[in-house]
This record gives sequence, structure tokens and C-alpha cells, in this order.
Amino acid sequence: MPEPIEVRKIPLRHVSDASGLAELIDSRVLEADRVIAVIGKTEGNGGVNDYTRIIADRAFREVLVTKGSRSAEEVAGVPIVWSGGTDGVISPHATIFATVPADQAVASDEPRLSVGFAMSEPLRPEEIGRRGMIEKVAAGVRAAMAGAGIIDPADVHYVQTKTPLLTIQTIREAKARGQRVWTENTHESMDLSNGATALGIAVALGEIEMPDDSVVLHDRSVYSAVASCSSGVELDRAQVVVVGNVRGIGGRYRIGHGVMRDALDADGIWTAIADAGLALPDRPRSGDLAGRLVNVFLKCEASADGMVRGRRNAMLDDSDVHWHRQIKACVGGVAASVTGDPAVFVSVSAAHQGPDGGGPVAAIVDLGPEPVTGYPPR
Repeated sequence: MPEPIEVRKIPLRHVSDASGLAELIDSRVLEADRVIAVIGKTEGNGGVNDYTRIIADRAFREVLVTKGSRSAEEVAGVPIVWSGGTDGVISPHATIFATVPADQAVASDEPRLSVGFAMSEPLRPEEIGRRGMIEKVAAGVRAAMAGAGIIDPADVHYVQTKTPLLTIQTIREAKARGQRVWTENTHESMDLSNGATALGIAVALGEIEMPDDSVVLHDRSVYSAVASCSSGVELDRAQVVVVGNVRGIGGRYRIGHGVMRDALDADGIWTAIADAGLALPDRPRSGDLAGRLVNVFLKCEASADGMVRGRRNAMLDDSDVHWHRQIKACVGGVAASVTGDPAVFVSVSAAHQGPDGGGPVAAIVDLGPEPVTGYPPR
């Protein structure tokens, strides 16, 4: 049986700020050596050259090394997934996952939060967007599920990944080996990497059968309802974090998921919160969360037809501000209006992650005794 999980959300006061993590460790909320994953938002441009992700990554790993007994090499193996871009009201933050000793956790026979992680085999540039990537990601998801003690894929509610995208350097390396990459547009390769990764998640969880390469980025009716995929220049393989529920593990927290059908679908967020086990009235408001919502994790995408609920928008035609930034700001505002907290994890480039124009939502809630640990109502 895996150990129970403690999960907390902390603000980033500036791009290299890891003081919130240090404070959690110093106050003995969690131990540095027990931190097993971090998922956060940084304030960069969210693009290929968003180096705020690297700056934040370094700051957090330095705290784990300084405050714990693990070596830098051991800490380098901790999955820390940064999604760049806090457009609109989205506030930079990080969600910290750590194990706790079973005898220190709230006892419960109900399903409670469990986390597993894995690294895939290295991904070659020519595999990005193709079957090789899908198969390697699927294997990584299965390994992470085993680490979380999750047997039934239905108990998986959120899979966060970080995968490599294509850069001029990696494209050049592939060509030197006589290989062809899916695209030489490095920005497009973000959507490509995320989309193929999502299909690998869907295969691992039995949501779909193994797709043909022709499906990638072309058939948006094929998707995972729990995938949240991010890509960047930081690594050369898939970093996989599986979050689900295990009965009898104990602890305060539980996760659920839902799906936003379009960019305005606040009900999809409320569905995820209710699926996590939080009792809500028929017409909930943010005050009804009563400090029990730890965080929500969303993916979003501009609908390929340029429409939302029958009305056209100009996001896909805008040459000044990329649609990645516009849809992120839109969905971030919708999510913050539900939660009452601008520190929401909203990530763009949601190919094969939820339906076209929508996206998956995961919610973690605190079901333990008072005092609760989520964001208090303001």
C-alpha cells in the first residue's frame, strides 16, 4: 500500500520564489525528503523560449536539496512540472505533493488521494507526434499507476505530463541521423507533443485503442478526459505524474474530474469538484467551497471552428496575440470565478485533452477534519 499524501498550494511571489515550499518544510507540514511531485504555473510567455520554467525549477530543487538529505542527483529525479504563462488573472503558484507516514495521516476506508510518477524511455525527435511517443508515454503511465497503487483505470482522475518539444537543435540532430520530424515549426511542436502524449495516456487507461499516426492533431474527437500535457525544452523524455484515489490509504484528500465542453463551461469545473466528494448545493458559489478546495487543474483549447456557443471569435485569426494566450486568460477567468481564487492551474495546448474547444478538469479537495487546508473564502 502506498503512503498517504499531503498536498498544499503555495504562491510564487516572483519567478524564482520557492519560499512557500521552504515555509511548509520549516513548519513541519511536510518533509523535504518526502516531496514526490510539484505542479505549478510560472509567469513567462508559455512558449518554446519560456525560461521562467527553468528558473522556477532550479529554485524549488535547491530548497529540496538544502532542506533535506537527498543529493542533487536524487532531487533531479523528482517530477516538477511547470506550465508557463499566467495570462489574465491567473496567479503564479505551485501545488506540492508529499507523502506522510501512515500513522500520522487521518485514517479512512474511503478513497483518498494517491500519487505515482515515472519517467519514460528517452524520446527521439522523430518520435514526437508518432506511435513511438504514444507507446512510450503509455508505458510510463502504467508504471506511474503501479507506483500509486492504482489498479483500476477508473480510479485515475488526473495525469500530468511534461514532454520534450522540438527545437532547431533537436531537428538538426534528427536530420543528421537521416530522420524526418513531424514538423519543423517549433511552436507547433508544442501542440504536437502534448497531443501525442494525451493519446498515450488515453491508450494506457483504456479510453481508446492504439490510434494511427494520422489521428494526431487531425481527429479531435479522439481524446482523454483526464490528460493534462505540457511540453518544453527541459527534458528528453516523458515525465508522468498519475493522481487518483486508493481505498484504505488514508489521508485528508480526494481527487475527482470532469470535462469542460467549451471555454465557458463552469459546470464542468463544478462537476469535477463534486466528483472529488465535496457536497454542493444545486447552484453552488465559491463561498460554498468553505476552504476545502485545494486546487483545480484545467487544460484549454480554442475551438477549431472559431466559435463558442454559436458566436464567432477572432482568436485563431489574431496575428498580434497568439490564441494560446487568449484562451488561457479566458478559461482562467472562468475557473477563478468558480473557485474564488486566481491561483488556478490552467494550461493551454489541449490537443486530444478533452473535446475540441473544451478540456479536462481535475479537482483536489480536503475532506479531513477542521481546520481545513484549502484556499479560504474571501
